[in-house]
Amino acid sequence: MEKTLNAGRAEVSRSRGQWMVLIAAFLGWMFDGLEMGIFPLAARPALQNLMGVTDDQLVGLWMGRITALFLVGAACGGLVFGWLGDRIGRVRAMSLSILAYSIFTGLCYFATAPWHLGVLRFIAALGMGGEWALGVALVMECWPEKHRPILAGVIGAAANVGFLLIAVLGKFIPVTRESWRWVMLAGAVPALLTFFIRLFVPESERWKESIKGGPSRPVREIFSPALIRVTLLSIAFASIALIGTWGSVQWLPLWADKMTGGAVPDAKANTQILSSVGAVIGCFIGPWIGNRMGRRPAYFSFCLVSLVLCALLFRTISEYGALFLITVGAVGCVTAAFYGWFPLYLPELFPTNVRATGQGLSYNFGRILAAVGALQMGSLMQHYGGSYAKAGASITLIYALGLVLIWFAPETKGRPLPK
Repeated sequence: MEKTLNAGRAEVSRSRGQWMVLIAAFLGWMFDGLEMGIFPLAARPALQNLMGVTDDQLVGLWMGRITALFLVGAACGGLVFGWLGDRIGRVRAMSLSILAYSIFTGLCYFATAPWHLGVLRFIAALGMGGEWALGVALVMECWPEKHRPILAGVIGAAANVGFLLIAVLGKFIPVTRESWRWVMLAGAVPALLTFFIRLFVPESERWKESIKGGPSRPVREIFSPALIRVTLLSIAFASIALIGTWGSVQWLPLWADKMTGGAVPDAKANTQILSSVGAVIGCFIGPWIGNRMGRRPAYFSFCLVSLVLCALLFRTISEYGALFLITVGAVGCVTAAFYGWFPLYLPELFPTNVRATGQGLSYNFGRILAAVGALQMGSLMQHYGGSYAKAGASITLIYALGLVLIWFAPETKGRPLPK
């Protein structure tokens, strides 16, 4: 009887721990999405205010620079905090990553020049880049493997829930040249989450087991002959999705604002809301399709449909209205399906002792290449005389590359996580 009671208590404790892990990872990535959604909403009025201009060519140039700094910071954060997660544990490293992105987003309130925003966004991005890798590793290691597809959808959707929340807030309290700073303060709120994580979230037992033979050397191992191929392919897959998102989709609120000439104050928020709702749906569809069709056919499908819908949006629509918003929602859905697919696929490519570093580097190194895409978008904006549509149409051709590269990757459907 006593053994049965003890076993029951252990099961309850394990179940409670799994839910705490999932809640912490969801909230951490949700607030990460909220932080990412802040800048597209506030960028145009903030930069116009700080520079005293209304010229979209100059705004686009600084938007590209700051977005590039953010993406490079996220890439560095993915490596730094992923390495920390493999060395000191997922939970402690995740707490530090959330603290970093919260504090430095809040400090954007005090910016007085565009470069201030760039520096603060870079430092905040260090934490944002690390949180994804740590949260995914922790959840996938703590929950049974049969739940991986739905968990991947939940984690993938979390950031877009945050993106949606900040957009809804921006709809009811329009972000203008005079009021953009308040939204930056909202970015400091997630710092409170670190107390919950440290008090209630258990460490990964898989990670504890993996370091019993001594600490790992994750950076060296992911570039070893055994893993170098999957590491480089993972970087490429993430880069394609991230370039499409950060080089074009993230600019949609700015494009909507320009199309309305600023006469519809909630145009930016409406655009971001529709894009975010579509993205939440896409994040659940992504791993579901990956689980049904296989990892490689799913990625191929996402690239193909993204290519078609982005061409429709950027090459055929020129006015803000119902058609524009419906298409934005569809584009948000399919381009975000990748972000439900990544939490499903990337953990299946790396063993436990290097998982946080491997998937963190792969996902976030893609942001360095996405930073090039963001800078290119800024340059294209100038080349096309401030046309968001022409620049977006050019950048989103990147999805064609994914149609080919995915067939060089291993198919992992039905396989357990590598130990």
